Amino acid sequence: MRTAYRCRAYPDPGQIAVLNRTFGCVRLVWNKTLAERQHRYHAEGKSTSYRETDAALTSWKHTDELGFLALVSSVPMQQVLRHQHAAYQGFFAGRAKCPRFKSRSGRQTAHYTRSAFRMRGGSLHLAKTCGQLHFMWSFREVELSTVDPTMVIVAREPDGRWYVTFAVDTAAPATLPATGRAVGVDLGLKDFAVTSDGERIRNPRHLDRKARNLARYQRRMARTERGSRNRLKAKSKVAAAHRKIRHTRQDFLHRTSTRLVRAADVIVIEDLAVANMVRNRRLARAISDAGWGEFRAMLEYKAQRAGRVLVVVDRWYPSSKTCSACGHLLAELALSTRCWTCPVCRSRHDRDINAAKNILAAGRAVALADSQGDACGVDVRRQGTSLTRSAVKQETHAVRHTA
Repeated sequence: MRTAYRCRAYPDPGQIAVLNRTFGCVRLVWNKTLAERQHRYHAEGKSTSYRETDAALTSWKHTDELGFLALVSSVPMQQVLRHQHAAYQGFFAGRAKCPRFKSRSGRQTAHYTRSAFRMRGGSLHLAKTCGQLHFMWSFREVELSTVDPTMVIVAREPDGRWYVTFAVDTAAPATLPATGRAVGVDLGLKDFAVTSDGERIRNPRHLDRKARNLARYQRRMARTERGSRNRLKAKSKVAAAHRKIRHTRQDFLHRTSTRLVRAADVIVIEDLAVANMVRNRRLARAISDAGWGEFRAMLEYKAQRAGRVLVVVDRWYPSSKTCSACGHLLAELALSTRCWTCPVCRSRHDRDINAAKNILAAGRAVALADSQGDACGVDVRRQGTSLTRSAVKQETHAVRHTA
């Protein structure tokens, strides 16, 4: 199993100069290769292979214009060619968007494989740099001297902070003991999540709490002149404000996902089309701040490591409009209706708790049908209601709702 450990790094001035030069060369190789790929495709209709880009990189080093590429380690530049080739494969397969050009103002990274770094006794030495790269190891359960990374990633964030990531091949962790509990989770904006047990997880709204400071830093940056030193300082302040928001959001998502994985053997969530939902200009900011996509990704890998089952219910499943008591399906249910009474069995439902119960019921049906394999990622396709209804119950009734 591949595991990554990310730590704060503290390079000295000499190492900073070498790494910044490496970042510039990596960015140049990416942008130049991408431009030539696109030009060749539009002019000749031919694609470019990794072997051809690697040969072009070697020829660039022997020119007077790009001879400075030989002054830094060649491994990060070769790795960026591999990443671009993989990005195009994902683009043509329909899994990702078309690769874009890199900017010097964004996050800068350099990937080092085994041939470009040495790590002995917990000390890290990178190719073409002098001395040991100091970093802060904060994983108490792992002894640093036993770490044998297959790749090291050095990154500089827009706010000026440095990080080093160690990719390590580790044995699969021990699975958690069974709890005999299954839970359905309904994600939302008023409450971040509501479980089928009736638990409500409050939405922290990280961006709203920091919006005032962020707006102040953005106004300061807007008043500065482009290209000036004051603009760089103001831009660093804005990046630091975004970093604080991002870290608090990630901390909340990690704590919530870990608690759910530890508490239940089967976790059922809904397959939300976040990319489509953020097109709503009124809700885009709140949806992006909630981090539903990142939360699902955390649940997926944590459930796999802990031996749990994660079931994903199809996005078209009418979980909110279906009565969890009798299975009656409403014709319409306004988003403003938070509580409603079933016109058939007269059960009163909270909208979110009822949706979580229906999501759990649908997920249990999938888990039972796929009991011989891993149910992670299985969808419940468009099917109306999941419960059997009589002919009388299938009639459309008006709904009586309470505020």
